Amino acid sequence: MLTVVAFIVALGLLIAVHEYGHYRVAVACGVKVERFSIGFGQVLWRWQPKGSPTEFVVCAFPLGGYVKMLDEREGAVDPAERHRAFNTQTVGKRAAIVAAGPAANLLLAVLLYALVNWSGVEEPQAVLASPVPASIAEQAGVRGGEHVVRGAWDGDTLQPLRSFEELRWLLTRGALDGHDVRLELDAQGATRELVLPLAQMGVREADAQLFRRIGIVSPWTQPVIGEVVADGAGARAGLQSGDVVLAIGSTPIVDGPQLRETIRASVRGEEPLTQRWRIDRAGQRQDIEVTPQALREGDAWIGRVGAMVGAPPAMVTVRYGPLDGLWNGVVRTWEVSALTLRMMGRMVIGEASLKNLSGPLTIADYAGKSASLGLTQYLVFLALISVSLGVLNLLPLPVLDGGHLMYYLWEAVTGKGVSDAWMERMQRTGVALLLVMMSIALFNDVTRIFG
Repeated sequence: MLTVVAFIVALGLLIAVHEYGHYRVAVACGVKVERFSIGFGQVLWRWQPKGSPTEFVVCAFPLGGYVKMLDEREGAVDPAERHRAFNTQTVGKRAAIVAAGPAANLLLAVLLYALVNWSGVEEPQAVLASPVPASIAEQAGVRGGEHVVRGAWDGDTLQPLRSFEELRWLLTRGALDGHDVRLELDAQGATRELVLPLAQMGVREADAQLFRRIGIVSPWTQPVIGEVVADGAGARAGLQSGDVVLAIGSTPIVDGPQLRETIRASVRGEEPLTQRWRIDRAGQRQDIEVTPQALREGDAWIGRVGAMVGAPPAMVTVRYGPLDGLWNGVVRTWEVSALTLRMMGRMVIGEASLKNLSGPLTIADYAGKSASLGLTQYLVFLALISVSLGVLNLLPLPVLDGGHLMYYLWEAVTGKGVSDAWMERMQRTGVALLLVMMSIALFNDVTRIFG
């Protein structure tokens, strides 16, 4: 139920903001708006303010909306109102009305990010766990337990990193944009710098394997056993919640991520390896033998013990002042927009997988998950989707706002509009491309959720 409510609220808000952008600028330009609709199909609710020419409606099919303006191309217009028709406006006004929808979504994202910055959010501290063996981080000199104080792309000025999430965002952008990342680390009062050579990775998409290749997967946590699944491998071996793992075999265990990696690697092919664990249970040290369960993950086999591994990480409240929070919202919106455009471009030329496309099922799934984590995470989710909606609508596809802006650019340069014949051809092409994109996104949704 939470997923459905969160999805409907998200969809309604983002569509309403987008269409309100068109509506508000159209009214400011003197254009008569006849209908403001959220959704398509049968009208469920309608309202028309007294003295207003605009009818506001909510329709049964919620995936979209529209603003219907007076237009000679769609029907007869009273000569007395011709100056209020959309098609009689200057190219600049028409472009402003069309661009206002995506702009409204981007402005909403700025506001949502700013609200999160102002209210503050609990995030893990930027303390590094033991790196993945043979990873870029390990080869660069990360040992685990270091606090990341500042970071930047190599060649840029180092900037403070307040949390592990800010570090992940820096690493993501560096890997996808082909930049090395420079970090300043503090290990027990001694500071040093190192460079992660991410430019050599040739990354095409951001996924879980990206951070495993970098070697920085999660923040430092204590190597403690949490809830143990009944009848699981850990329960059969005698593990209990609260056990602190000191060593597995001859390997000392220093943090939760290292413990998880050691458990994953405790197989030989399809066969699990029985290992001696040294644990601390309520101050008493003891040895037990643990045989994990071997499970297939992709093309490889990994070990699992059927228990939560690692204590919760140390947290920090990240909060910004009024101006800093607003500016950070602008910067984050710009960065996410640029990253979205680059990923779309890479998908077009085949450098990134089409599996990155997501549709309504995935959006609904993430809406429910983010809402269950609290208001702050839900606002971050809304901001991300708002950016995606704004950027998507600016793409130069004929059926989208970006396509109409291309028409107006042509008209501004040549002095004449696109002919009806060409307009019809491009609209058909745009609809076909959009249907293909929607089909791929829906297939990805079904595969991701039910596959």
